Amino acid sequence: MEASAHRGSCFKAGTVVQTTSEGLGIWKYPQGQPPLPPLPEDTPPRPEDRPLPPEDRPGERLVELHTSFRELFTFFCTNATIHGTIRLVCSRQNRLKTASWGLLLVGALGALYWQFGLLFEQYWRYPVIMTVSVHSERKLFPSVTLCDMNPHRPSPARRHLQALDEFAQENIYSLYKFNFSESWEGPFAEDLGPEPSFQLDRGIRLQRLNHPGRQSKVGFRLCNSTGGDCFYRVYSSGVTAAREWYRFHYMNILALLPPTREDSHRSHGGHFVFSCRYNGRDCQARHFQTFHHPTYGSCYTFNGAWAAQHPGITHGISLVLRTEQQDHLPLLSTENGIKVMIHRRNQTPFLEHRGFSIRPGTETTIGIREDEVHRLGSPYGHCSDGMEAVDVPLLYNATYTMQACLVSCFQQLMVETCSCGYYLYPLPVGAEYCSYTRHPAWGHCFYRLYRDLETHRLPCASRCPRPCRESSYKLSAGTSRWPSSKSADWILAVLGKRGHQKPSQSPRSNIAKMNIFYQELNYRTVDETPVYSVPQLLSAMGSLWSLWFGSSVLSVLELLELLLDATALALLLCCRRLRRAWRSQPGAATRASGPRPEATPLPSDCGPDLKCSGTPAGASAEESRL
Repeated sequence: MEASAHRGSCFKAGTVVQTTSEGLGIWKYPQGQPPLPPLPEDTPPRPEDRPLPPEDRPGERLVELHTSFRELFTFFCTNATIHGTIRLVCSRQNRLKTASWGLLLVGALGALYWQFGLLFEQYWRYPVIMTVSVHSERKLFPSVTLCDMNPHRPSPARRHLQALDEFAQENIYSLYKFNFSESWEGPFAEDLGPEPSFQLDRGIRLQRLNHPGRQSKVGFRLCNSTGGDCFYRVYSSGVTAAREWYRFHYMNILALLPPTREDSHRSHGGHFVFSCRYNGRDCQARHFQTFHHPTYGSCYTFNGAWAAQHPGITHGISLVLRTEQQDHLPLLSTENGIKVMIHRRNQTPFLEHRGFSIRPGTETTIGIREDEVHRLGSPYGHCSDGMEAVDVPLLYNATYTMQACLVSCFQQLMVETCSCGYYLYPLPVGAEYCSYTRHPAWGHCFYRLYRDLETHRLPCASRCPRPCRESSYKLSAGTSRWPSSKSADWILAVLGKRGHQKPSQSPRSNIAKMNIFYQELNYRTVDETPVYSVPQLLSAMGSLWSLWFGSSVLSVLELLELLLDATALALLLCCRRLRRAWRSQPGAATRASGPRPEATPLPSDCGPDLKCSGTPAGASAEESRL
């Protein structure tokens, strides 16, 4: 009873105590707002006032944000796994230490991202390193191209070539006072039928160019179609100048011949290859492909499709070759011997670039070592897997090589610029070869264009990438005299050469022997490897991160979490400021506030602190009797 009487007078202002059937209820009100009147005792409790069951009570929130940036930063520094961040919190009582650790962390972060910048700069250059590995397995024997270096006189052009030889004698005599009549055997003079119409351009002569204080040079002058633009094709060597001048006129004569090719190796009245054995067996005619080169004469390409199982001379190819020079053009070819090139199968041999010479009267032994180069494509480099990735139509019916692409590109530009093609290279469809009978100024156009090719001013270098897979052969050679003086007579008799040599010639001057074999079956593979692949880049970044902060990938995720929380907190604070600014406007309060219910007046016997001495208003009669 006394306890009940005191329940209405022992609480401070802002609290209301009410006894219900479920027990004692206490409500707190904010300061300055009047409380609502208590409910009668027999009034049932409102649904919103009833306590919620445990399963319906609100638990921990899914997303909780910090109330300030200071609280967020303190939480991060205290719980982060990055070394040094906790020192900012532990030493905040000492401002000098806090500032020192802050500077250290900022400096470490700056050094880290500076090294990241250097790392990414090097990565985006896409550097490569060459990795060399050695393999051992059976290798397919390469192709061997042999030329007799005896360019012959085509039958339909013998008279024109005879006129060119006489013109060459005049030029040589005018410059060097040398008479060819004593040492030059003239060509055959028999009538060989009609010849193509051709007029030798005698205006293109060999000239000596003297410059005061400088070495004199020899060359010839070429002009355009109008004669207004001329230049001299000059050489410091008179031998080279005479050969290039003779070749220029020679190509003009050959360009008028029909495209049909004669069997050049039979026109010489004999065979170039006396004997051939490969891998202990005799060669067959089907193993050779023949063609004629305007400068190097009759050529044979040996394509013996067999895999070398053992190294050594007995498992290679051995040839005995003839080196006679019949019907020779002395100003076109100044060498006596055999031109040889070793290359991969189904590749065009460019003897003027990679061929080497075999001396007559010798036995030459050539050992082969093979290297394979595997290049990376884009973005690490520019290479081609074939003609699909090259915009230059290849004029050779062979596999892609960089040299074949360069020649094809140059011939295309030659046809587009000079309206004709150079005789040494294949023709595009619908084009014709250059001759000053049909194209008077083609020489001026050709040498200008060729000079641009040599100085890399033509787009051919960029249009013709290197192949992504390429084989190269390293050669080691040894020579000896063959046949020897003791065995020369019977060897020449067996070969049928004893009665064909001239009295002034050496017995060994017309034959040569050559052995080509794999020196070892071990071959090197040179592979381009990226300096930084994606896993290596991530590993380097992780090493730098651990060096400066001693943490891991999860620490990076903590930083991302900090960034997201800071962004969300900044947006939330910005929204609050905008809302306060909107509410502070003059008409905002009037629009936002609606009609409020009138406050219930307090009883007359309740003071300002809500200490009521009597029964609260609205109390039941039963409670008043208590």
